Amino acid sequence: MSAPGARVAASNQGSGVRRRAWAELLEGRVERQKLSPEGEQKVRESAVRLLRSHLNLSDLILEVEGPPCDQLCLRQLIDCDGPDAHTDLSNSLIGSALRDQATWLGIPAAVLSSQVVASGLMRICEADTRPPPKVLLTPEQRKKLSSLLEIAQNLLAQNMFSRLYFCQELWKAQNSLLLEAVWRLHVQNVVSIPELLESHTDTQAVVVWLCKNLGLLCEQIEAPCQHTEVARAVLADLVQIFVLRGFQKSEGMRGDRAPAQMAQIAMAVLERMLASTLEAMAAGLQEGSPGYKAGSCWFGVFSGPMYQGILSAETLKRWFCHTLTQILTHKPVLKVSDAVQMQREWSFARTPTLLSGLYRRLFVIQSPEELVGHLQDILETQEVNWRHVLSCVSTLVICLPDAQQLVNAWVTRLLARAFESWDLDSMVLAFLVVRQAALEGPAVFPSYATWFQATFGSTRGVHSCSKKALVFLFKFLSDLVPFEVPRYLQVHILHPPLVPGKYRALLTDYVALAKTRLADLKVSIENMGLYEDLSSAGDITQPQSQASQDVEKALTVFEHTGKVPVAILEASIFRKSYYLSHFLPALLTPRVLPRAPDSREALIESLRRADKIPPALYSTYRQACSTAGQKQPEDAAQGGEVEPSGAEEPLDLLTAALQELRASMTDPTQHDVLSAQVAMVSERLHSVLGLSEDVGSGEEAPVQLSIQAPELQPREQRVVDLLLTSFCQNLMAASSVGPPDRQGPWATHFVRALCGRRFLPAVLTRLCQLLRHQGPSLSASHVLGLAVLAVHLGESKSVLPKVHVGPPAPARGLPIPEFIDSLLPCAAQQASTLCLKFSTAAISYSLCKFSQSHELLHSCLSPGLIKKFQFIMFRWFPEARDPPSQEDPASPPWRPLCLPSVDWRRAALCLWKQRALQELLKQEGLQLTYRDWLQLEIEIQPEVDSLSDTERQDFQQWAIHQHFLPMPSAAGGCDGDLEAACTTLVNVLMDFCQSSRSYHHSENSDLVLGGCKGNRDIFSRLQEMAADLEQCPAPLGHAASRGHFLFGVFHRRLQALAHGWDVASRLQRQRELLTCKRTLLGLPPSMLVSSPCAEQPATPSCADFFHLVNSELRNFSHDGALTHDITVHFFRGLLNTCARSRDPSLAADLALTACQTQCPLLLTSALLWWSSLEPELHCRWRRWSQSPLPAELQKLQEAHLFAESVSSPLTPSPAPGPSWLCAAALHFVIQRARKESIWQELGKLDGQGEEAVSSLKALDICAEILGCLQRRRISWLLVFQLTEADVPLGRTLLSLAPDHQIRLLPVAFYSLLPYFDKDALLTEDAFLHVALNMYLKLVGLFVAGETGAIWTLARGGELPTQGDPVSLITNARLFLLQLIPRCPERSFLHVAELLAVSEDCDPEVSAALLSRRQAVLDPSLS
Repeated sequence: MSAPGARVAASNQGSGVRRRAWAELLEGRVERQKLSPEGEQKVRESAVRLLRSHLNLSDLILEVEGPPCDQLCLRQLIDCDGPDAHTDLSNSLIGSALRDQATWLGIPAAVLSSQVVASGLMRICEADTRPPPKVLLTPEQRKKLSSLLEIAQNLLAQNMFSRLYFCQELWKAQNSLLLEAVWRLHVQNVVSIPELLESHTDTQAVVVWLCKNLGLLCEQIEAPCQHTEVARAVLADLVQIFVLRGFQKSEGMRGDRAPAQMAQIAMAVLERMLASTLEAMAAGLQEGSPGYKAGSCWFGVFSGPMYQGILSAETLKRWFCHTLTQILTHKPVLKVSDAVQMQREWSFARTPTLLSGLYRRLFVIQSPEELVGHLQDILETQEVNWRHVLSCVSTLVICLPDAQQLVNAWVTRLLARAFESWDLDSMVLAFLVVRQAALEGPAVFPSYATWFQATFGSTRGVHSCSKKALVFLFKFLSDLVPFEVPRYLQVHILHPPLVPGKYRALLTDYVALAKTRLADLKVSIENMGLYEDLSSAGDITQPQSQASQDVEKALTVFEHTGKVPVAILEASIFRKSYYLSHFLPALLTPRVLPRAPDSREALIESLRRADKIPPALYSTYRQACSTAGQKQPEDAAQGGEVEPSGAEEPLDLLTAALQELRASMTDPTQHDVLSAQVAMVSERLHSVLGLSEDVGSGEEAPVQLSIQAPELQPREQRVVDLLLTSFCQNLMAASSVGPPDRQGPWATHFVRALCGRRFLPAVLTRLCQLLRHQGPSLSASHVLGLAVLAVHLGESKSVLPKVHVGPPAPARGLPIPEFIDSLLPCAAQQASTLCLKFSTAAISYSLCKFSQSHELLHSCLSPGLIKKFQFIMFRWFPEARDPPSQEDPASPPWRPLCLPSVDWRRAALCLWKQRALQELLKQEGLQLTYRDWLQLEIEIQPEVDSLSDTERQDFQQWAIHQHFLPMPSAAGGCDGDLEAACTTLVNVLMDFCQSSRSYHHSENSDLVLGGCKGNRDIFSRLQEMAADLEQCPAPLGHAASRGHFLFGVFHRRLQALAHGWDVASRLQRQRELLTCKRTLLGLPPSMLVSSPCAEQPATPSCADFFHLVNSELRNFSHDGALTHDITVHFFRGLLNTCARSRDPSLAADLALTACQTQCPLLLTSALLWWSSLEPELHCRWRRWSQSPLPAELQKLQEAHLFAESVSSPLTPSPAPGPSWLCAAALHFVIQRARKESIWQELGKLDGQGEEAVSSLKALDICAEILGCLQRRRISWLLVFQLTEADVPLGRTLLSLAPDHQIRLLPVAFYSLLPYFDKDALLTEDAFLHVALNMYLKLVGLFVAGETGAIWTLARGGELPTQGDPVSLITNARLFLLQLIPRCPERSFLHVAELLAVSEDCDPEVSAALLSRRQAVLDPSLS
C-alpha cells in the first residue's frame, strides 16, 4: 500500500524532482524529532496500525517491484480458472513475496498475509450483485473462495498466517460477511467458528449478527432453492457448535475466558432464536408465511436422531431441558386468574402446530417421570407463561401413552403437598393441570366432574382429615369463583365435596356464592338439561335448545327400555323448574296425533299415569292436538284447488330440468354442460322440498330408518320416484352412446345432488321399499339403474352418514354399501333372483367404470354383495363350480345388460368368465369363504328354494367336501381338516340362532336352532361330518384326553359371554346354553362319552360333558336336576359307548362311580326321571347282555324304590347307600306328591308323628326339615358351613345346587332363624361363627349391588325369603348385636379370622365382638 501523502508531495514538486521513498520520508521525520525510547516505540506501533488499516497489497507490490507486467496481484491468483491456475507461480513464491513485502514494511509476515486474505474474502462476499439480505454464496463465489482458502491453508502451513488478525479484519466489514463464507472457513480448517466469534470484542453485536443470518438461512431452507442442501449443512453444523459449546461440560477446554465467552454467545443465540419464533407465533403467525416457514425450520433442529454420534445424550438432554424451560418461562405476563378463565382456549387442538410439534420433540429425550419432575421444578422456582405451560400439559396428555397415570400421580402429590403445608400454589397447579387434561376428552383423561367427585366426594379424600383442611378447600374454591367458567361451578354444586354434618355450613356458604356467580352470568343451575354433559368445558346451551335435545334423547332411551328414563323422574322431583318450564313444553308440542300411538305418545301417557304431567297442561296439549287435527282436513279441502298452482310449479320446473339433462345425454356436443345441468337439478330439488343448502360444518347425523316398515310422505315419495326414474332413463340414454368409462362424471354429480343431508334419508327409504319389498316387480332398467345408483352412493360413502336400521338388521351404523347389501337377502327364489340381477349389474358397471382403480372398486361395492354373487353362481350354475377358463378380457360385460330384453343368467355367466372379475375375487376380503357360504346357505328356506331337495343336498355336499374342505385356510377354506369344518359349522349355526335373522321362527319347533327351516339340511350335513369324525382314529400327536371338538366350541363361546347375576346376563347365557343343548341333542348321544381305551379297566371318559354340566348347566337346573332330554341323551350315550367295550357292565359301573364324585347332578337327574328312564335303560341293556343292569344303575333303582316306599302307607324299607342319593330320591318323590302329604313323610322320618299346621309355606317346610335334624341331635348348622374341602358331603351338595342358590344361603339362614329357640341355638359352639359369617356374606351381597338380582331369583321360588333385603339385613344385624353379649366363652374360639372382615363391613358389630371377646378373656373387664 502507498501513502497518499507521499504521492501528493511528489506531484507538487514538479516533474523534475525525484520522488522520495517512504523510508526516506520516515527517516526525515525521525531526524527532525528526537524521541525517547518509549516515544519511539509508541510511534512505531502507531505506524504499524496505520499501515494495517490502509494496506493494499496490489498497490504495495506495484510500488516496490516496478513495472506492471511484473507485479504480484492476489486478485489474479483468486480469479484464475482451470487446473493450471498456479503453475506459473508456486506457493513458495507467494509466501516469499509476502515475506519480502513484510520486511520492507517492517511488519510480521503473518499479519500481512492475514490482511491480504481477509481483503480477498471481503471482495468475494461483496461481488454478489443480488439484492440483500444474503447468507449463501453463488456458485461463482464458491469457486473463488475455494482458491482463496487454498492459499490461506498454504500460508498456515508455512506459519505465515495469523488467525487473530484475520478475524479482526473480517469483523471490520461484518455487514458484508456472508454466513456460508464463515462456515467454509470453519470446514476448511482456516478459522473455526468459535475462534472467529470469540475474537469479536462486542458479544452482543455478534449475537445480533448471528441471529439475523440464521433467520435468513432458515427462510432460504424453506424456500425453493437449488442450494438447500448447502443451507441445511450450514445450519446443522452451526447448531452442533452452539450446543456443544453451550451445553457440554467444559472439562479439558483451553483457557477460562474463551470457553466462557463462546458458551455465552452460543446460549444467547439459541435463546434469541427460540424467543423470536415464540414472539412471532404469539403475534399470529400465518401458516405459509416466510416467518412461519423459518420458525418451522428452526424448530426442526430439535431432533435427537440428527445429532447421534456427535452430541452425547447428556448434552442433548441439557439443551432440550433448557429449551423447555425457556418456552415455559417466556414472557410470563398472564396471571393465575387469567389461566383459570382462558385455559379452555389452550387445548391441544388450539395449540399452534409449530409449538405442539416442538413439545413432542423435546419430550423424546426425557422419560415421562423426568419430564413431570422438570415441569414441577420450573413451576416451583420461576414465573411461567401459563399459556405455554397448559398447552404443554395438553400435549403431554395426548402424546404420552401412560399420561393418565402420570398426571394422576402428579396431581395426587400436589394435593398432598397442598393439604400438608396449606400451599395455595400447589392447589392451583393441581386444579389447572386436571382441568387441562380433562379438556382432551375421556379417551385420554377422565372428565373434570369425574375427577372432582372421585377426589373430594368420599371420606377418603385429602380434605376430610380435619376442619382446617375443609376450610382450606372451600377458601380456595371461593377465591376461584369470580374467575370460574359456569361449567366448573355447576360441577362443584352438583357434585359437592363430602362434608361432615357439623361443617355443613362451609359447603352451604360456598354453594350460595357459586349460585350467585351463576346468576350474575345468567346461568341457572335449575335449568340445566337432563342429559347435559358436565364433562364439557364448553359454553352453556340455552334451556330451550337443550330441552329439545333432552326430549330426543329421552325418546331414544324410552324406545330401547320401554320405561320412563330415570333422568326424567329425577328432574320432576329435584329440578322442577326446568322440568315444568322447558322439558314438558318441548315434549308436549302440539301436533297431529298418529292413529297408532308412537313412542312420544307412549312416553307422554306413561308420565301422565305417573302424575308427572299437570292435568291442566295435559288438557291444553290434547286440545291443541285436536285443533291441529281438525285444521288439517279443512286446509286440505279449502286449498285442494289452489295447491297445485303453488306447489306443483316447482315440481314442474324440476321435471323440466330433468328432461333437459336427459336430452343432453345423447348429444355429444352437450357433454360439457352436464355438470351445470345437474347443478340446476339440485337447485330445483331444494326448491321443491323447501330445503336450504346443506351446511357442511359438523358431523353428519346418522340416518334412522326401519327395514321392516319403511315409510315416506306422499310428496317425498313422488319427488324421489321422479329422480330415480330420471336417473334410470339417463343411464340407459348414456349407455346407448358409450360404455360407463366414457360417460363422464354425470352420474357422480347426480348422486351427490341426491345425497343432501336432509334428502338422503328419503332416497334410502325408497331404496329400501323398492329392493326389500317390491323387488320382483322391478323392470330390468330399474334394477340396472338402482344398481348403478348404489355404486355411486358407495363412491361417496366417505362423506355420507351411516345408516341405523331397526331389527332384524344390526344395531350398529352401516356404511351405505353394507346397508344396500342388507336389502338383498338370498333366502327365497325371488329374492335370490333379484340379488343376482342387482349384483351382476353393479359388478359389471364397476368393472367398466373403475377398471383402473382398485381402491374405488373396493369402496363402491360391498364385499357382502360380491360374496352373494359368488354364492348364487355356485348354487344355480353347475358350470360355475368348475375352475374358470380364461375368457377374452376385452369382451365387455356391460352392453348385454342394456338391451331391451336382458337374459340375466347369460349376463351373469358372461361376467363370471371375465378375467377381471376372477382377478378381483382373488383380493383379500372378496372371495367367498367357507364361513360366508354357511351364513348364506343357512338362511335358505327349502319350501321357496329354487333347488329341489336332492339338488340342494348335492350342492351342499359339493360345497363342503369338494370346494371348501380342500381349500387352503388362507383363502377361507379348511385345509382338509374335517374337524375344523365341523367347528366352523357349529359356530355358524349357533350364531344364526342368536342373531335377529331367526327372530320370526317358532321357538317350539322340533328343528334345531330356532326352528328355521333352512337349518334342517345344514344340520344334516353336520351330523354326517360328525359321524365321519367318530369313525376316524385320533390324529397323531394328539392325546386321547384332548376332548371332543364340540365341547371346545361351547367352552369358547360361553367364555366370551359376560358373567353376572343381572337378568340380561343370565338370559343371554341361558339362551346360549339352550342352543348348546339343542345342538348336543341333535347329534349322536355317544358324542357325550368318549370310547374307552383298549386296556383294562376300560373307563369311558365323560370329562368334557361333566365340565359343561358342572360349570354351566348346573346353574340353570331346577330342584337339583337337569331336564329330561339331556339326561336321557347322556345315559343313551353311556350305554352305547359301554356296549363297545370288552366288559360293558364294568365300564358302566366305572363311569357312574366317577359320576358320583365328579358330576352327581347327572345321578340326581336320573332319579328325577327314573320312571321314564328305567324302561329304556332295561331295553337297551337287554340288546347287548342278558345279565342284570350294572350295579351302579341298580343303586339308582334301589334309591328310587326306597323313596317310593316312604310315601306308601307301609313301613319304609331301610335306606340303601349312598345316603345322599336316597335323600335326593325322597326329595323328588315328595315334590311329585305335592304338599298334601309332606308332613306325613317328615313325621315318618322323624318318628314324632304328624303335626297340624295351617299354612304350608316353603319356609315352614324348610324349618321343619331342619327341626327334624335338630331333634335327631344332628347339627343343621353344617348345611351353612359347606365347603369344597368337605369330603364327600360338602363337595356333593355344592355340585348339586346352582351358584346363585349357594350365594343365597345367608338369606335362607336369617329367614329361618325366627323358627328356632335362641337359647337352644346358643348351646351350639359354632353358632356364633356361622351367624357372623352368614351376616358378612349377606352384607357383601348388598354392598356388591347383587341383592336385587338375587332377590328376584329368591322371590321367584328358588329359595324361601322373608321381607325385603334391607329389612332382612337390619333384622340380622339386630339379632347379632343382641346375641353377642349372651354367647358363651367357647363361641369366641373360631371368630378371630372374621373380626378383620367385620370391621370393614360393620364397625358396630365388630366393636361388640371385640368388647365381648375381651370380657370373656379377661373377666375383670366385665
